[in-house]
Amino acid sequence: MNNLEICRMTAWEMRESIAAGEFSPVEAVNAVLDRIEQLNPKVNAYCTVVADSARKEAQQAEARVLRKEELGPLHGVPVSIKDLVFTRGIRTTGGSRLYEDFIPEQDSIVVERLKKAGAIVIGKTNTPEFGWVAVTDNDIFGPTRNPWNLECTPGGSSGGAACAVALGMGPLAIGSDGGGSIRIPSSLCGVFGIKPSYGRVPASPGFPGLWEGLSVTGPITRTVRDAALAMEVIAGRDDRDHFSLPDTHLSYLPLLDDDLKGLRVAWSPDLGYATVDEQVLKITGAAVKTFAGLGCVVETANPDADSPQDSFSAQVAGSVAAFPGSEMEKSRDRITPDFARFIERSLNMLATDYLKARVQNIEYSSKIQAFFADYDLLLTPTVAVPAFEIGIPGPREIAGKRAAPLGWMPFTYPFNITGQPAASVPCGWTDDGLPVGLQIVGRRFDEGPVLKAAAAFERAAPWADVYPPLG
Repeated sequence: MNNLEICRMTAWEMRESIAAGEFSPVEAVNAVLDRIEQLNPKVNAYCTVVADSARKEAQQAEARVLRKEELGPLHGVPVSIKDLVFTRGIRTTGGSRLYEDFIPEQDSIVVERLKKAGAIVIGKTNTPEFGWVAVTDNDIFGPTRNPWNLECTPGGSSGGAACAVALGMGPLAIGSDGGGSIRIPSSLCGVFGIKPSYGRVPASPGFPGLWEGLSVTGPITRTVRDAALAMEVIAGRDDRDHFSLPDTHLSYLPLLDDDLKGLRVAWSPDLGYATVDEQVLKITGAAVKTFAGLGCVVETANPDADSPQDSFSAQVAGSVAAFPGSEMEKSRDRITPDFARFIERSLNMLATDYLKARVQNIEYSSKIQAFFADYDLLLTPTVAVPAFEIGIPGPREIAGKRAAPLGWMPFTYPFNITGQPAASVPCGWTDDGLPVGLQIVGRRFDEGPVLKAAAAFERAAPWADVYPPLG
């Protein structure tokens, strides 16, 4: 088996092949590291690669295979970790010069669980400074490029993670999502990503206060099965995270073979207020028809709720004012200028304005929950546009209409407010060969139907064997 064949394997296949002795963890890690060496200079998905420690851990993993020890569900599988997630002994910058040389003394709970499952961390993937925008660029490492068009952004803020998975630079990437940061790059890079329910995957320890009440950690993969496998490893209660949810003792993998007959599914092409690119509407609308063919009862419907853009932005501003706002006086010259200006504006926010925004978000969540009393799932485009050029925070115009700052990502951040699980599945390509994603949103605390629906759609319209031009 050659390196390219190994790199194109799913995490599930890789683990099974390692356990069967078809190749070793050392061969798996070396194949992925060679792939990174070959392609990362073109796309800048990885900002830190830990080849020496990965090879050492692979040798230890190989020894356990030879001793016929019990192997974890990700034994020998190379994984990448977003540069916002703490990794013990590995530089974690958050994409910020404030933490350019920071090396955590602890793993985040997610990384701790991945290692216990046998996964091998091979590096950190690029992110914008503290994940504050939905494109991937920062003053330390520069921009990450889209694997389908190097002049375009992969989205963000988990853009390095999604780009790496799309190019076979590791079958499993861990990202985080405070307003769409797993789903947006998954859509723009043509891979699968799921934002779990808020609290389903413990997130501590980490940078203090970032995206408070909004951000979750989750997997980006080529297949739904790999994401379900990762969720079985990383999900579950841990009281080191104050918001950690109680265990459900639910196994996600068996759900993937279930059918969708009788599920009530709402299709909203615009949530009642969004402007969407014509090709995106055409591609996602065609994908929705697949769900009707799978036995779902599909209706076009919108929640009775206006755009929460202002209250979402205010909640983000309040958390940013606390951190890294506390660093502004002594370290402004080490913060990206645009981000520094955003922080300065946020520092003028009154506590009453922040609390008002939180109340508005609670009211918005109540309206969405009422909508889900009638539907099991909601389908929307993941992003309102295909990938756009590097160097801008977002398109200024969509379908001939002027776009608000968050106008190109109107479908993702609402479900960070509500805390619901939501995934992006690849559902087609534009005339220019850029991928488009369909978002599947489930009820609060119920990832199972989201993964089940994503798996059924994957069987009906498979995407995993379609690769970017770089290979």
